Amino acid sequence: MSLRDKVNAGLKQAMKDKDSARLATLRLINAAIKDQDIARRTEDGETGVTDADILAILGKMIKQRHDSVRAYEEGGRLDLAERERDEIAVIEEFLPRQLDEHEIDTAIEEAIKKTGAGSIRDMGKVMGHLKQNYAGQMDFGAVGPKVKDRLSNA
Repeated sequence: MSLRDKVNAGLKQAMKDKDSARLATLRLINAAIKDQDIARRTEDGETGVTDADILAILGKMIKQRHDSVRAYEEGGRLDLAERERDEIAVIEEFLPRQLDEHEIDTAIEEAIKKTGAGSIRDMGKVMGHLKQNYAGQMDFGAVGPKVKDRLSNA
């Protein structure tokens, strides 16, 4: 079952359960996916986004909500921060399991070997390999410095 199908199934279930908070979040996810569909169609005639694209959309939505939580907490709006955390929990249901630190280090080593990276100039190849194979399973903002450090010491 594709991610799009899982989101639609979750949307239907939330309607049946009359879970308005979950329903609102799932509608936001669906709208973001449809926006990407429309952008793709006008760009190059392709139809639809892939699961990897949907993972990227979900990752971006989670990052936005983490930023909102931080801003709401700094502003003393704990009720709004809690609502954002609830949305994060719903979005995370559709993401694959996140890798732990050891698994991330192993994935970096594997990517360096497979791409034949030998210096910092090869960082783009390594990051591309990681994004292709581990989309949604790691925070690439945190992984980038690790790859850079590893390639600097190579």
